[in-house]
Amino acid sequence: MNGIDAWGFAIREPQSAGKYRDRTLDPKAEPGHAVPTTTEPSSATTDPSRAAGEAPDPRRTARAALTRILEPGDETAGRWLREMGPEALWQTLSDDDAAPPPGASPAKVAGLRLRAARARPTTDLDAVTALGGRFICPGDDEWPGQLDDLGDARPIGLWVRGTANLRLWALRSVAVVGARACTEYGAHLATTLGAGLADRGWTVVSGAAYGVDGAAHRGALAADGATTAVMASGVDHPYPRGHTELIGRIAEQGLVVAELPPGDHPTRSRFIQRNRVIAALTRGTVVVEAELRSGSLVTARRAQTLGRFTMGMPGPVTSGLSAGVHQLLRGEAAVVTDADEIIELVGSIGDLAPDREGRTRIRDLLDPVATLVLEALPARGSAGTGHLAQEAGVPRDVTRAKLFELLSLGFVQKCGDRWELARRAETTGRSRRGGT
Repeated sequence: MNGIDAWGFAIREPQSAGKYRDRTLDPKAEPGHAVPTTTEPSSATTDPSRAAGEAPDPRRTARAALTRILEPGDETAGRWLREMGPEALWQTLSDDDAAPPPGASPAKVAGLRLRAARARPTTDLDAVTALGGRFICPGDDEWPGQLDDLGDARPIGLWVRGTANLRLWALRSVAVVGARACTEYGAHLATTLGAGLADRGWTVVSGAAYGVDGAAHRGALAADGATTAVMASGVDHPYPRGHTELIGRIAEQGLVVAELPPGDHPTRSRFIQRNRVIAALTRGTVVVEAELRSGSLVTARRAQTLGRFTMGMPGPVTSGLSAGVHQLLRGEAAVVTDADEIIELVGSIGDLAPDREGRTRIRDLLDPVATLVLEALPARGSAGTGHLAQEAGVPRDVTRAKLFELLSLGFVQKCGDRWELARRAETTGRSRRGGT
């Protein structure tokens, strides 16, 4: 049956000539909303594993070319792509004599045509294949349907390194983001969180940056779990350079994903646009340390607008690196302290965090009458049974019985015919001596 499942993934069935019914954007729908309609044919079973030199599907080739021509997150270009289709748009931008896309300014079209002149999509597809990777497009079996929630800002396609299925990994994924210049506290939290989520079968998604991102990835890798790095550069262009080894490990054990084609470099705007993919790809975003102006907060707020869970891990109120998190927590975000609490929010029914209670003391287990008698004893000195019965408001015989119970538990001691609190407070095995 065609349609969309409970979390926004497409339910598809073959129609004819290899076409599918899929969740794509209807030109008449509101931006960011999706409806079932006929999409371009999927060649997911052939092109992603295409041998170098083999002719790719024309639609895939066009999308690959457009990733080198258009900037990630360009909603105007996304509208052109939706209205014209990838092949027609590429042809329009490649031909100086062609009519420009509807509503396009001459300056923008001229700049895009300069980029189109150097686009070599077949070379890019061969390059990613040589890395053991692939290029996936909307309509492919591996395409995560929740990315369609981005509307016209949806990625044109994704370049992927790693053997895992991106769509399946995204079903149980959490974004862990935060400050690059994090404290030891933040690095510890991110590492522990990454390991905890991975150990419970969740994919840890982040941006492979210094600080919290890298710590979260390392935690997941150390737990032999799943982790995905969403890059602001090509999948063969590790950035930051200091994380070249880490990104290589992620490509071997997890997934490295990028909107930009092989060899392309990051820019400030591309980092910001990368964050929207992290937010849309995952079920929720948790921020571990962030200043008041932080790209991590951009990711969290984008997750909020997409209807994803947004969470924050609090830090010292005196730390500027926790100020952004605390501001987030004053809004719609939820406080979390570990992986269990995150999974309780983003997981299925029954994925509950364990109850947390303070240490139980023997005094907590006393019955109410024994507690009244114990509290009637003076802090210093001693008292007789009759005086204690009067102070506690308990009959004398009951008071006497409770005093002997308290004596056996080590709370009081008998001095002739009088009673006093035990002189020393110490824990020995199963009992606590003393009245406090």
